[in-house]
Parts: sequence; C-alpha cells; structure tokens
Amino acid sequence: MTLTDRLPGTAEPDAVFDAFQKWTSEQGLSLYTHQEEALIELATGANVILNTPTGSGKSLVAAGAHFIALASGRTTFYTAPIKALVSEKFFALCATFGAHNVGMLTGDASVNADAPIICCTAEVLANLALREGTAADVGQVVMDEFHFYAEPDRGWAWQVPIIELPQAQFLLMSATLGDTTRFVDDLSRRTGRPTAVVASAERPVPLVFQYVMTPLHETIEELLQTHQAPVYVVHFTQVAALERAQSLMSVNMCTREEKDKIAAAIGGFRFTAGFGKTLSRLVRHGIGVHHAGMLPKYRRLVETLAQAGLLKVICGTDTLGVGINVPIRTVLFTGLSKYDGVKTRLLKAREFHQIAGRAGRAGFDTLGTVIVQAPEHVVENERALAKAGDDPKKRRKVVRKKPPEGTVGYAQPTFDRLVAADPEPLTSSFQVSHAMLLNVLARGGDPFAAMRHLLTDNHEEPAAQRRHIRRAIAIARALMAGGVIERTPDGVYKLTEDLQLDFALNQALSPFALACLELLDREAPDYPLDVVSVIESTLEDPRQVLYAQRTKARGEAVNAMKAEGIEYEQRMELLEEVTHPRPLLELLENAYETYRRGHPWVADYEIKPKSVVRDMYERAMTFTEYVSFYGLSRSEGLVLRYLADAYRALRHTVPEDARTEELGDLIEWLGELVRQVDSSLLDEWERLRNPGADIEEVRLDDKPPAVTRNVRAFKVLVRNALFRRVELAALRRWYDLGELDGEQGWTADRWSAALEPYFDEYDEIGTGPAARGPAFLHIDAGPAVWTLRQVFEDPDGDHDWGIEATVDLAASDEAGAAAVVITAVGPHD
Repeated sequence: MTLTDRLPGTAEPDAVFDAFQKWTSEQGLSLYTHQEEALIELATGANVILNTPTGSGKSLVAAGAHFIALASGRTTFYTAPIKALVSEKFFALCATFGAHNVGMLTGDASVNADAPIICCTAEVLANLALREGTAADVGQVVMDEFHFYAEPDRGWAWQVPIIELPQAQFLLMSATLGDTTRFVDDLSRRTGRPTAVVASAERPVPLVFQYVMTPLHETIEELLQTHQAPVYVVHFTQVAALERAQSLMSVNMCTREEKDKIAAAIGGFRFTAGFGKTLSRLVRHGIGVHHAGMLPKYRRLVETLAQAGLLKVICGTDTLGVGINVPIRTVLFTGLSKYDGVKTRLLKAREFHQIAGRAGRAGFDTLGTVIVQAPEHVVENERALAKAGDDPKKRRKVVRKKPPEGTVGYAQPTFDRLVAADPEPLTSSFQVSHAMLLNVLARGGDPFAAMRHLLTDNHEEPAAQRRHIRRAIAIARALMAGGVIERTPDGVYKLTEDLQLDFALNQALSPFALACLELLDREAPDYPLDVVSVIESTLEDPRQVLYAQRTKARGEAVNAMKAEGIEYEQRMELLEEVTHPRPLLELLENAYETYRRGHPWVADYEIKPKSVVRDMYERAMTFTEYVSFYGLSRSEGLVLRYLADAYRALRHTVPEDARTEELGDLIEWLGELVRQVDSSLLDEWERLRNPGADIEEVRLDDKPPAVTRNVRAFKVLVRNALFRRVELAALRRWYDLGELDGEQGWTADRWSAALEPYFDEYDEIGTGPAARGPAFLHIDAGPAVWTLRQVFEDPDGDHDWGIEATVDLAASDEAGAAAVVITAVGPHD
C-alpha cells in the first residue's frame, strides 16, 4: 500500500493527522516534537516556516504536507534548487505515494504533468505563477532549501510564488533561514492564513565544534584512532580535494579485512582510464572523493561505500551542503574562505552552518563533530613560538609567516564568530526580465494591474522597486516595437499571438534553433555537424572544457607563430584573438539578431557558439581520449553532463524532416557514447519517461548495455575508431598511433615504416567530410568478428591504400568501446 491509500476520506484535521501518524509508526518512525507541531499547523490550514537543523526530518514533514493537501483535493508542488534533487525527490515520492500520483517538471523533462503532486525546480513554479496567477491550480507549495531566496541570480524564483499565489498554503524549509519575522507577516497578509514558525536549535544529533592547531594529517590520524570516521574533509576547489585524497594514501586507513569488504562491495564496477584508475586506488584504500566534476557513477560509488561504512575519509567540495546524501560523523574544514566567482572571501555564517550541519547521522551517532583546521601559516607560527619558549627576546625574533598571496586569513576568533552566529537575514533578489513580462501578459485580464502588483508589492526596497519599474517599461517598449505586444483601442495591452508553452523555461532558445536549421544546406557534406553546432549554441557553456580548448589552441598558435618568426609582442597581441572553436559564428550571430527583432524576449538569453560534440566527432575520439587530450580528468562529469544535454536537445529539438541518415547516425553515436561512459544519466531520463515501470535498483557492479546491441551506433563507433587512425596517419603522428596499437604489435616505428611507401607516392591523406564517410569504410559483419578495411582518400583518387582491421564483438561489449585490432596497413592485395 502507498501513503495515498491511507487517505481518510475527509479533510478533517485530526483524522488526516492521525492517518499520517499511523503510517509513520508502521514505517518504524517516531515523529519529533517539531515535526508534530509543523504537521498539526499544516493540517489546520496554516502556512509553516520550518527552520530546523539538517537531519531533523524536514523531508517527512514535506511528505505529510503533500498528504494533507491530497486529503483536501488540492494540487501540491514541491520545489528544489537543482534538477538532481528534483528528480531524486520525484522517485522518492513515487515510492511513497504511487507513480501515478506524482509528476515532475524541470524545463527539459515533463512527466505526468497533471498529477496531484508535482516536483519541479523553483523557476518552473515561478513561471507558472507569473502566467496563471490566482487561476493556477496550486493549492500548496513546499519550497525546500528556501535559503536560495537570497541567491543573486535565482532568488526571484523563490519570491514570485509568494507574491503571485495567495490561494496557496506555503511550507518553507531550510536549516539556515535566519530571522524569519518578515516572512511570517508577509505570508499571513498575502494568503489570509496564519503563519507558524517551527524552529528548533536542538539537533537530533548534537554537534561539537573544535578549532585545531595540529597539521591536517595528524588531525585526520587522530580522528581515525578515536573512531570519529567517516570524516568529510571539506575543500573549496576540486583540485585541492583530489590532491588531499592522494596525499592521504600514506595513512593506514583500513585493516586488511576492511579492504576486502571494500573490494567485495566494488565487485565488477567498471573504472575507466584517467581519474577512474585514480579513484579505484583511493576507494580501495578507504578514501573517497566527492565533487561535482566527477562522473555520476563515481559519486554514487563513493556515496554507496560511505553509506555502508566502508570509507573512513571522503575529500570533497562544499557540494555536500546541497542535499547530497553522504552520511558522515565528522566534518573537517580545511579552511574558512572560498572564491565565490568574484573574489576570495570568508564563509558566511549560513554557508558554514549549512556544511557543518552534515555532521552526525541520526540513528547511528550520538554526537557529530565539526573541526576547523587552522591555516598552515598559523600552525607554523605557533610551532616557531613554542620553540622559542617563554624567552621574550627569542619570541620577538620569530618571523611570522603571512597568509599565502590571494587568500584571506582567519584565526580562532573567525571560527568562534561563525559558530556563535545565526545565519544572515535573507535578502531579496527580485529581477525583471522579458520572460516575466510576457508570462504576465499571457495570463489575460488586466496585465497592467498585474505588473503593478508584482513590481510594487515585492520584497524590494523602494529604490530598487523604482529600478525594476523603469526596466519593465523599457522591456515593454521593446516588445511593442517588435510587434510582440500591442495596445488595443480601449487601452489594454495584450500579446499579438500565443506563446509556446515552455518558452520561458530552460530550452528558451529551442524555437530559435528550429528557425536556424532552415538556413542550413541539407545537401552539404557538413550538414549533420552544422545541425550539431546550431544545437550546441543554445546550451550552457561547459566552462572548463572551453577554457581547455582555448589553452590548447593558444599553445598550438604560439608554436606556429614561433616557427614563422613572429616577435613576442606581436604574438601576445595575436593570441588575444585565439579562443575556443566557434563553428557557424557569423551565421548564428546574424540569425540571432534577425530572430530577436521578432521575438524580443530572447534578449534574456544569449547564443553561445561552441564545439564540444562536434569537436569530439571531428577528432574521432572516444570519451576517454577526449578527456585526456584536453586534460579534463577532474571535470569529466561536467563533460559527460554536457554531452547528455546535447543528446537530449538533439533528440527533442531536431524534427524528423530535418534528419538525414548521417545525422541520425551521429545522434545514435552520441547517445551510445554517453550510455557506455555512465548509463545512469540516460537511464534516469528513461525512468522519468516511464516512472511506473518495474525497474530494478542500479547496483554498483551494473554494466551498461552491450555496446554492440545498437548496430547503428556501433558502426559509427567503429568508423570513428578507424578514422582516428587515418587522421593521425595524415599528421604523421607515429607516437600517438603507437600508443593506440602498440600492445597489438603496431608500434610507432611499424606504423611509420608501413606508411613510408604511401607518402613516397602521395603528398597527403584526405581527412575531409567525404573521407570519413561510409563509402571509405568497408565492413564484413560476421556473427562474432567484423572484418574492416578503411580506405584512404588519396589526392589522385586511386583509393588503393588503406588500413585492414578486425573488431571482436564480445571484447567490444566488455570494454564498452570498439575493440579494434589492426591487421595490415598498405595497398590492396
């Protein structure tokens, strides 16, 4: 039975509360006092601001809120700040309430959108509130991580539902809200409901705070000896987290028996080259790494091993402060300052308590420990002073070290202040955009009155409100000039045509991409890759990838300019013009300007021409090769998420009549590439499309589907593998060819010798679009082994030279890639 089956058939508060409490008892759960208080307030119709520590059971209160809303026949919305948490909550609520009762909206995924319980990002609910206002079918709003209200770029999405949905009952939840007085008064005024604050400083697992002066290695060894593991060592860069983990390999973390348990738990888990091999060594030693740049399967591995109590130390970034499920006993801060994208600064009290709150596991620990490590220069200064003893002269002679350049120093007073401080009051981050104005206009009625309400009854100070009003007027004039809105003779503003339903969500530029596709020549050999470039221009930039591309391009440009004898000063000037590859830049920019004149709201978004999918395809590289080529092993999770986003965008955006066979092959290749690297990204997408299916839980030793089962995609993988060798041969990069095939006997020298007669006869090997096409690759597809011949495109068109190879299907399935073995290089027999 699901929780939905326990609905009492009446909305009477006592009956609803008793039914929920009975269900929790059957689950082996006892409600805390603050949980009971919050649920009783919700059942009697009040808004609730739940300001309780991490680990105090806010998720159970949220489930009770949904139950209460269902009992009275209301639609209830749950919002979270990031898509990963939304989908995680979606699956959890499906298990609790039944899949047919739960839907999800994230902008690029829509599942069961008419369900009575909807999980969504805050932006989705905000746009719905703007478009429908009091007419929206929203009876209850549960906003998790409500402290995001103060985020400069996104906080508007947490504020708009409060302004525009007075008919709803609100449950606002966070462990770090600070003073909530203003929200109590504001919610009560708007909704006409009483608003209760349920706050508790008492944690189910109390925290103990310490500031230590011992070196970090000694601190960790002491924690291990005193049984205070698992320890989460918090860093504020991914690089520092990995370096710390590697430095701890010299510490004896686990017994032999514990290492055997880790090995058994890992089982047949597939670690790929690069970071995967590093992580394998670390976790087998009892050390985990956890940050957003990792592949999802690696993060899941670390989380699973940690949940089983098998990892003693986890080195990660502050991502653990955003709902990441890593059970830990001790949080160890390596510092109290971070770079926030603009400057390096000390942590805010809210940030400190959000991270510290992860210490201590309810049901496992009686205490959680939070330790802040003194800066290295402070530790060294204290050691020098201790060595000087009590002699005033010696102490005066001690040269005190200063904080490293670019860092912000801190000492115990900073620690004491953060421990004692309440989270800072949440500040309003309201914003006005084209999408906001258009959503309100799409609502109908009197949009002028609606906008006036939105702009003058928000949480901003009067001066800020006046700025927003001026911006709204400027946007309205632009929309009128573009013919998107008009003023009727009776003075009412309205849209000149209906907007597509999701224009203001994450795929805002999809209609632009569709218009761009019509500008491309379907007969051109580069058409499939040009389609990819159009789609890539609408996706968010993977900054680390683009930075690595630019660095690589500048290095190659410097070498070329040196070879040409260009002077240093001129080289530096020319280098400023070198950036990451941006295919179709001129076409896309011109098309964007034309499109924007008729669709002014796209001014809220910008096209970002780039080449990641295209670059990987043109270089005929595997995922591992691409990551290695650009030195992205610390960011491979980001690379894969980008590729998965590109795959979904291609699948969703490109209409059937715009797809050629070659483009279809490319899309299939991309999907298979993502699935073989980490199938969880696409498997979750498929689960979202069919949440009621009986799908087994993903196990650590689960492997992706056989790579050869999708014959169409596998042929592209094989073609790319052979063409990679063609490109390297064309560039005469014998060393790289030897790296690929040396284990099969095809060393750099053998490749060079084999191709010497070719280059005696011909000047070059063609590597253009035609050369990589199916006409130059002959496949004899046997049941177990394919026999291949990759023909070279020579300048004379003789086509009498090439590479002969085999690909073993079973070996390919085991490797998750085309297992190519070169058999011959030379002219036809």
